[in-house]
Amino acid sequence: MFEKEKKIKADALLLDVDGTLWNSTGIVAAAWTRAAKETGYDSLTVRPEMLKELFGKTMDDIARALVPEASDEERDRLMERCELYEQEALENDPCDICYPGVIDTIKRLSEKISLCIVSNCQSGYIELFMSKTGLTKNEICDKECFGDTGEGKAANIRRVVERNGFKNVYYVGDIEGDRVSAREAGVGFISAEYGFGDPAEADVRIDRFDRLAELIL
Repeated sequence: MFEKEKKIKADALLLDVDGTLWNSTGIVAAAWTRAAKETGYDSLTVRPEMLKELFGKTMDDIARALVPEASDEERDRLMERCELYEQEALENDPCDICYPGVIDTIKRLSEKISLCIVSNCQSGYIELFMSKTGLTKNEICDKECFGDTGEGKAANIRRVVERNGFKNVYYVGDIEGDRVSAREAGVGFISAEYGFGDPAEADVRIDRFDRLAELIL
């Protein structure tokens, strides 16, 4: 059941990317499979369903899950190529992979409250998302990720909150790890039920992204 009556008092929303704002798994799976073949992992075929289970983890944890038998150096080499081919594929693919209403809702919300992105992704991924969607600092006022800080989502949520002096903050994510990170960071949690995971609990659950405008505006 979705909380149709509940309104949220917030001065900021921090947003996850994969499974919350867009679904890039189809494009990324093909790019990572190509990278795997070219680095000697001929038997590794990366499928979208695999990525839905892995996205949300740090890149280090994803590499260990994909090639548990490899050395750290071998994993680094594989992930460097994965990230390169992923970047190229997402930049060049003309498909709109955002969930319905994401861009319009972000633009509407940004006129009322602060919006930031916090992800466990690699460096450059958030910038790629913004470039591909045409969003700017006018809509997304701050960002942080594992690739830039070397720290997990909870620490980066706290960093963004403290840097901006936010008081009433909710993190919007789709997996249990997002919920755990939000609770650890001391912020509210909104579960994107249409995404990749099934968080154990949430302050609010939404069945589509544009519900945020109904809850806040």
